[in-house]
Amino acid sequence: MRLPRWTVYPALATLGLFAVGAVPRPTEPSAPGSAAAARAGLDPTAEAPKHKRVVVLGIDGLDPDILVEVIERYPDRMRHFAELVEEGTLAPLGTSYPPQSPVAWSNFITGRNPGGHGIYDFIHRDPVTRQPVPGSVKTVHGSQVDLWGEWKFPIGGDTPSNRSGKSFWQVLRDNGVPADVWRMPANFPVEASDGVSFPGMMTPALDSAYGNYTIYTTDPPVDTKRSGGRFQPVSIDRSGTIRTQLFGPPNSFKQGDPPVPVGMTIFVDEKRNNAAVEIGDQFVVLQPGQWSDFLQANFDMLPMGLSGVSGIARFYLRSLDPFVMYCSPVNIDPTAPVAPVSEPVSAAAALKEKIGWYYTQGMAEEVNALKDEAIDEREFMQQSRLVYDQRVRMMDDALDQYLADDDGGLFFFYYSTVDLCCHMLWHLGDDKHPHHPAVAKLAQESSTDWTRRRDSKWRETVADLYMLMDPVLGRLRARIPDDALLMVMSDHGFAPWHRKFSLNTWLLENGYLVLKEGREREQPGGPQVFAFTGGDTAVDWTKTRAYAMGFNGLYLNLAGREMDDPATKDVDESGIVQPGAEADALLAEIKAKLEAFVDPKTGAKVVLSADLAKDIYNGERVAEAPDILVGYDAGYGNSDASSTGRIPHEVISDNDGGTFNGNHLMAPQVVAGTLLTNGRVRAGDHALEDLTVEILKQYGIAPSPEMDGEPVLE
Repeated sequence: MRLPRWTVYPALATLGLFAVGAVPRPTEPSAPGSAAAARAGLDPTAEAPKHKRVVVLGIDGLDPDILVEVIERYPDRMRHFAELVEEGTLAPLGTSYPPQSPVAWSNFITGRNPGGHGIYDFIHRDPVTRQPVPGSVKTVHGSQVDLWGEWKFPIGGDTPSNRSGKSFWQVLRDNGVPADVWRMPANFPVEASDGVSFPGMMTPALDSAYGNYTIYTTDPPVDTKRSGGRFQPVSIDRSGTIRTQLFGPPNSFKQGDPPVPVGMTIFVDEKRNNAAVEIGDQFVVLQPGQWSDFLQANFDMLPMGLSGVSGIARFYLRSLDPFVMYCSPVNIDPTAPVAPVSEPVSAAAALKEKIGWYYTQGMAEEVNALKDEAIDEREFMQQSRLVYDQRVRMMDDALDQYLADDDGGLFFFYYSTVDLCCHMLWHLGDDKHPHHPAVAKLAQESSTDWTRRRDSKWRETVADLYMLMDPVLGRLRARIPDDALLMVMSDHGFAPWHRKFSLNTWLLENGYLVLKEGREREQPGGPQVFAFTGGDTAVDWTKTRAYAMGFNGLYLNLAGREMDDPATKDVDESGIVQPGAEADALLAEIKAKLEAFVDPKTGAKVVLSADLAKDIYNGERVAEAPDILVGYDAGYGNSDASSTGRIPHEVISDNDGGTFNGNHLMAPQVVAGTLLTNGRVRAGDHALEDLTVEILKQYGIAPSPEMDGEPVLE
């Protein structure tokens, strides 16, 4: 994804000069008690706040069944959750269809289903090129004026939010109710509240939409490029010095938008067993196994410092011989943001002054590097723990602000730890997972250094992630008033992902997707084959009736919607399936076949339900939806390759690494979310949109006619 135009016209920021030492070992959040309550500044004789206090703790991926199991197995470590369950109500919470985080959180944000807010997947498709495009933002293409040599001048272009519908905190603001919204997913570009607003998941890094890591090494692999980053070869001279570069944002002033580099020097001292990283006037000294704090870097977009962008990055030194050092994606600098990472903009810098540097990138846990085997499981969990500890400090400061305001109102705070770590490390405790043999030895080893729990093993990682959230809930409950409404909620649950189903390959084998004469699907060890128009596409779009894009989406090659690609003069790729009776019959046929498909290895059904968009959505944007939403059963999911438009060799295969191991990109009934509250929940089923309506109800605000939800509490 191209970064929006704010990367081209940044204000020149003045960089402070810092000398940064190695990060101390993170500490376990202290158990809430009298000191924590005192910090809240609560006076039992004080008047009630102007607006009721409603506190929402969002824990991405918290599964209700797993939560109950962990409470039962580890009562001493889950006492705060157990107490809240006993006092209030624990109930499953209906997720979105599909149960993907940007979709689900958009349901909660707007109180609408995807047919109203328009977010259907992490990945949408361009109806002209059939290429994948981001689901959460729109792309407004600009133009350029070519200048001398390699230089150009960009004109226009932007990536505004693709989400429709007013956020609930904006509705509260319109009605005079304050709201502090911290790290809300799908809140970038960030939307203001009557309070503070910070974005979470889907907030880009400075260098790319999801962030690109770099591994600096004297022993690089043959292929230095990876899907989520790169290996950067380096050499050490006789003085023990490495001279290399840190790569920042794409430079829209140069042809091809190459990344902007800044010089970086590394001094390796094997006698002292350390290395010093120097960028400009900043440095950090690391020993093997240590993580740094963030360093600032200024990336000059134009000569002579006429335009600069400030970013931050942190490092992890694995070894000196061979030299191997990880560098995080370059994050937006909260003290000089090239695009707002808070509203008001000043809140981001104020937070840094209080808690230190922090990740502004939406998905900060280093998932990509672990997928690419650029870091290992232990290193991933160390980095994830740094993110978690940072979020705890952030929540404490957020509560300080919220509780100091006598106006009261809404408080929302979000944690991503459970979701992203379960995605990556589910197989540690799942003996039946095809990728478990690769980590079977690690699963039996001690994880005490990470959990700080005596005798813990890595096979218990999922449970330990839930236990990690218990002190968070405890310190939250200790600080908020007794009469505050507390809701702990998640956007979806979790399930294993044992087998990968390639939807495009299934469409090929069933005659719905057709290749050109002489072309074939991907072969083992061969080049990738994409279902795009243009270039060297293998797909015959004059005969193809259906194709897949995204984790759960299937599209017809529909006449009048799928368009001809003007870049290909010799072929017309316009849709061939006629709307109406022909399309309806084809959809019914594909639906029936998908729901009847049985895994030849296990004998189990792969697709629990294949639902037509027109049957499950309502709203003004239904026409933008995939025609079929494929809801996989537990254990199954669309392959990463097929979700980005590729045509893999096999229809179904073992999930044997290089991707998520646990998942929720399935049928919504398989991965319901969680609602845990000190209120009394009404009988019946409830969904994310209902929570939105309930929040408004707490302040006497009627939902808009477009909202789908109903109140949740008695």
